[in-house]
Amino acid sequence: MVRSISILEHDLVPKFKILSQEERKQVLERFKITENKLPKVLESDPVVKKLNAKSGDVLEIVRSSDVSGESIYYRVVVKG
Repeated sequence: MVRSISILEHDLVPKFKILSQEERKQVLERFKITENKLPKVLESDPVVKKLNAKSGDVLEIVRSSDVSGESIYYRVVVKG
């Protein structure tokens, strides 16, 4: 029997969230950047697919860190 595991619940996968328009605006203003300056993640990424994120969405990624407790990263979804 094959056991199904949600990739979003795996211990090694960081927490992902699609930002709202207001949250996206706040992040871009905070870092004084535009979306095209954000690192990218492909629509074909398994987590992006699971979240139903679309090209142009901005994701917040919260990773566990031994040094800081947690680190927050942002990625913009692109086609591919």
